[in-house]
Amino acid sequence: MASREGATYKAAGVDIDAGETLVRRIAPAAARTARPGADGRLGGFGGFFDLRAAGFRDPVLVASTDGVGTKLEIAQAAGRHRGVGIDLVAMCVNDLAAQGAEPLFFLDYFATGALDADAAAAVVEGIAEGCIAAGCALIGGETAEMPGFYPAGRYDLAGFAVGAVERGRMKQPGARPGDVVLGLASDGLHANGFSLVRRIVEREGLDLGGSSPFSEGALGEALLRPTRIYVRPVLAALAEGGVRALAHITGGGLVENPPRGLPPGLAMRIDCAAWPLPPVFEWLAGHVAPEELARTFNCGIGMAVTVQPERAEALAASFEAAGETVFRIGGVVEGEGTALDGLEGWRR
Repeated sequence: MASREGATYKAAGVDIDAGETLVRRIAPAAARTARPGADGRLGGFGGFFDLRAAGFRDPVLVASTDGVGTKLEIAQAAGRHRGVGIDLVAMCVNDLAAQGAEPLFFLDYFATGALDADAAAAVVEGIAEGCIAAGCALIGGETAEMPGFYPAGRYDLAGFAVGAVERGRMKQPGARPGDVVLGLASDGLHANGFSLVRRIVEREGLDLGGSSPFSEGALGEALLRPTRIYVRPVLAALAEGGVRALAHITGGGLVENPPRGLPPGLAMRIDCAAWPLPPVFEWLAGHVAPEELARTFNCGIGMAVTVQPERAEALAASFEAAGETVFRIGGVVEGEGTALDGLEGWRR
């Protein structure tokens, strides 16, 4: 009979020493995210944030949580982990910006069967990179090693972001008929629709390490391009004035997301010929009907910004000066939902 004294947590599949090594390894990345209100250090039982030190007087907190979905399947198959860390932050902080909130701090949850320190560190370094781009601090997280629950070499991610906006400046649905909709270009697929993308890749017999059918380089690298973070240019535009509503184009694509920033009785009419369909979506259009494309993917527009007509030109110039590619994609009309004009032009 085996000795009971011989049983250890490490023998059961959980390596506490590896976890502590990971914390030490990622601490410099977290420290780089320090900002007023937070020092960016890790290791305590909880993370502190001082709203007064961040310059807020009468703030309302705004929270968001999200994941990366089955884009993780491609990242893990390709052995490229840093980008999904950026995705994790982007999916959360872009939602905060769409509410008019400044992201303040971020926490992550990394769950795996057996800790691969190199993969985990790459993910967290990507998270730190995303936090720096968004101006928020990485103040903590959880690394869960769960042998027997996750297969070897697999991990899952969740992210949690908290922001703040001064009372009275919250971006509530307030658009009016005649308002103009500006579209900020996406950086590819971002982090939605990958279950469908993976099915197409499998059906076509494509290799993630092989040549991409729609761009230079490997297919896996092209599909893993990180989500664009719109926080800084959006907050700058809000400060300039004239922004009525914002919509982060995530799951639900161009069909479901734009109306989320509109009051009842108003709809968004979008001209699908107003911007060139990026190559990855042209490739997908050869496998997916235009209607399905529009309700699954961002189709090249990562953020829809509804603005006062008289401010449209100035705000477009402001976004462009901040490095965004901007298209005038439509306007607000009476009705419900989203009307997509020229959708047939996407048929391949």
